[in-house]
Amino acid sequence: MEIVIVPTPADGGRIVADIVARTLAGPGPVNLGLATGSSPLLAYAELIRRHRADGLSFAGASAYLLDEYVGLPADHPQSYRRVIRDELTDHVDIDPARVHGPDGTHPDPVKAAAEYEQLLTGAGPIRVQLLGIGTNGHIGFNEPSSSLASTTRIKTLASRTRADNARFFKKAQDVPRHVLTQGLGTIRRAEHLVLTASGPQKAAAVAAAVEGPLTASCPASVLQLHPHATVVVDEAAAALLRDAEFYREVYTHKPVHQQH
Repeated sequence: MEIVIVPTPADGGRIVADIVARTLAGPGPVNLGLATGSSPLLAYAELIRRHRADGLSFAGASAYLLDEYVGLPADHPQSYRRVIRDELTDHVDIDPARVHGPDGTHPDPVKAAAEYEQLLTGAGPIRVQLLGIGTNGHIGFNEPSSSLASTTRIKTLASRTRADNARFFKKAQDVPRHVLTQGLGTIRRAEHLVLTASGPQKAAAVAAAVEGPLTASCPASVLQLHPHATVVVDEAAAALLRDAEFYREVYTHKPVHQQH
């Protein structure tokens, strides 16, 4: 696992955008795994800027969302299909038909989860999977106690997660209790996992994921099992990392062949 500590959230957004841009410039079709929530927003803004200013193209890419609320209409402002359109895909040249997510409006959420898992399996590997991290260590909507081998399924949100997400809704009680999410086993199939976080409220979760034990109690710790995982955090989110100076030294002196 590579830990990249940057001065500000904006610096983190540029690092994540660099990784995505290099992937888009590589050979063959590109499957991108996209996260919603606040963590990747600065990266998305930077990618949009590069598309407009530098001609960065998403035309050869397909995108797959991590998760979706159950029961929100597709055009609801907090539906993740709508959010990803508003924050990224409507502003670049990706084909809207190639932006996929679990169907939170399906009358049978269990079937919807199975269908999305099948879609992901058939699509081939995700080249880069972007991830945020919740204050309780969740990635996607894999709450604590999630199986480290889990696949796409319906999950019940923890009260803490609903409280954290309440700021996006008019009323706290409007936050859905159930979601569809890629499982930890599904996420681990991606070739490159890129987790980004900023702010002191994420420091404990980041430290648990990076330096704590591998445990279902901190779902993000599953990154420790992955052969190519990058964690990009600002100074505030890195505040509780005991080996922060080591991570800075390693990143500064990394060999050329280990560039993202």
